[in-house]
Amino acid sequence: MNKQMPDKPLDTAIAGAGIAGAALGVALKQTLGSGFSVAVFDPALAREPARDERVVAIAGGARRLFEALGVWERLAETQPIRAMEITDSKLSDAVRQTFLEFAEDEEGEPFAHMVENRALIVALREAAAEAGIELVASGIDSYAADESFARFSSGEKQYRARLIAAADGANSKLRSLAKIQTIARGYDQSGIVATIGHAREHDGKAVQHFLPSGSFAILPLTGKRSSIVWTESSAEAKRIVALPPAEFLAELELRFGLQLGELEVLSPARGYPLQISIARSFIAERLALVGDAAHVIHPLAGQGLNMGLRDVAALAECIADHARLGLDPGAPELLSRYQRWRRADTVAMGLATDGLNRLFSNESTPLKYLRDLGLGIVDRAPALKKFFAREAAGLTGDVPKLLRGEFI
Repeated sequence: MNKQMPDKPLDTAIAGAGIAGAALGVALKQTLGSGFSVAVFDPALAREPARDERVVAIAGGARRLFEALGVWERLAETQPIRAMEITDSKLSDAVRQTFLEFAEDEEGEPFAHMVENRALIVALREAAAEAGIELVASGIDSYAADESFARFSSGEKQYRARLIAAADGANSKLRSLAKIQTIARGYDQSGIVATIGHAREHDGKAVQHFLPSGSFAILPLTGKRSSIVWTESSAEAKRIVALPPAEFLAELELRFGLQLGELEVLSPARGYPLQISIARSFIAERLALVGDAAHVIHPLAGQGLNMGLRDVAALAECIADHARLGLDPGAPELLSRYQRWRRADTVAMGLATDGLNRLFSNESTPLKYLRDLGLGIVDRAPALKKFFAREAAGLTGDVPKLLRGEFI
């Protein structure tokens, strides 16, 4: 044995200390205790999380997961989304008709909460350290597996693990090392994100404007601030992001409207290319893909991170069920159960968001009539609205225990 290799293998090694990877580590360690070894590997652990304006939308099921793990209480500020309206119009339309509205349910359950990305990562790192997870400030550089262990290197050290969870992002190195292919397609669209200040209160209301070039979402933040997620063609997005501040603000006002009063851009606008990408397999020998390593979908439904946290909840439950019986956490039957649980749901959500983007991002008058008719039907059907709200919250189908707020 290589003298640098620890004598005892890890029960689970996690590549990636982002939200999904850290949440998986905390879930496993809190559930299985000191007798179950977990290590998280990521070069980003060598530095403080970036101080930036990025925010994430945490759906109801994901919030329950963080509550169960004791992470939610560590967050100083969260902004509930208490109402949502959906419009469908042309940019030149003087009035944007609202075709579909959602409000809090009877129990006052918000649709989601807006949370600062950095604050959530800091809270997860604190919980990981307190739980006794080994945090390694280097990535996983190699991967090989057999019937007994996965073997990998990180920095100058060699390791063994019974299971590796790859939560190392859309360009996952472990996915490539395992030779797992993806089904991927670019949209020739880019997303523009920025934080916007406004003169009036938003009252916790989110707005989704469907415009011919793509969706324009306004998501409420704490104070008189909102986050925008603005979809344009790649060429147009590049032009808009490069505009001088006054010209950028003029383009923003055309889409945002003045219902919240005078606007101010509080953070630099950033653009990023949009794509759909789903791994052909979520598993390999002693390896499971989690979060963006397994799937990337269009942001118009705000489900990307929440889908990753569904992966976390499902994989943690599979591992816990096995480990409590003294079984191998990297066993083929465990991995197969995880894949059955998550891949079909992921493909369905990917196809749904892809279809919605195609349906709404066009100038077709007949299609506009049909989609607006559909939105109106949903708006007048309380049971259907409730179903869509629960689906967005991650509370339909075979819901993992953590997403129900239960311990595993």
